[in-house]
Amino acid sequence: MVKSTKNEDLENTKVTSPLASASDPEPHSSPHRPQMVPTVREDATEDQRAAAAASEAQDLAEQDLLPADQAQVLNEMAKYQVPQRSGDMVMIQSEHTGAIDVLSADLESADLLGDHRKVSPPLMAPPCIWTFAKVKEFKSKLGKEKNSRLVVKRGEVVTIRVPTHPEGKRVCWEFATDDYDIGFGVYFDWTPVTSTDITVQVSDSSEDEDEEEEEEEEIEEPVPVGDVERGSRSSLRGRYGEVMPVYRRDSHRDVQAGSHDYPGEGIYLLKFDNSYSLLRNKTLYFHIYYTS
Repeated sequence: MVKSTKNEDLENTKVTSPLASASDPEPHSSPHRPQMVPTVREDATEDQRAAAAASEAQDLAEQDLLPADQAQVLNEMAKYQVPQRSGDMVMIQSEHTGAIDVLSADLESADLLGDHRKVSPPLMAPPCIWTFAKVKEFKSKLGKEKNSRLVVKRGEVVTIRVPTHPEGKRVCWEFATDDYDIGFGVYFDWTPVTSTDITVQVSDSSEDEDEEEEEEEEIEEPVPVGDVERGSRSSLRGRYGEVMPVYRRDSHRDVQAGSHDYPGEGIYLLKFDNSYSLLRNKTLYFHIYYTS
């Protein structure tokens, strides 16, 4: 009878855990060692892992082995699963304040060590475009003005960079060519404006533009790809927006004109594409200005 009572006492004082494996040895109790939660089995569920971490933090806090604020941080950390795939929650803890930020991140593309996530530029409002027939008068007038006429050689792409102006609200353009058509498109560079000067950049082809971007990252340009006949879409960097794709325009028959309201501060890229022509240079007459 006495023997049975001793066995019942031993069963009542025995420490067990629902998470412990049947083959795990029982931990040795000691007044000088903290009682730890046994190791979780590899096939345990994520909820059991979180419960084990929270229990461990609470036990350590009760035995004064962790400050109260650190114990609270561990409890908060235990609520979230370890990110394993795209779309999981990512938790970032401040080293100074211990504050926790929980972010929804794509682990395949986001660099959590400091690089900024690449964000697509906002959609651009469509431009207003029109034509008028006074081609001879237009070319005669601009032919007498300085910096209003240039030759786009065969296989070349000319980009005219037009910064937004503090006193303006929209950009306007008019252009015509001699004898033959030319490709034309407009893009917008979301970059701070340091000068209101209009500049011209010439490249041999769209492929050369791509190579220049890789060699000199400071001057990133949208690179038209595809067929100018059907309107080429552009492989834009993260800071570029497309106002209108490059299409071949009958600028030798009618003056091509258009305007676009400023979406914000930045630089318009007006692209005149003659990369499809293997034999003919194109004489271009253009007038670019802003209005308020």
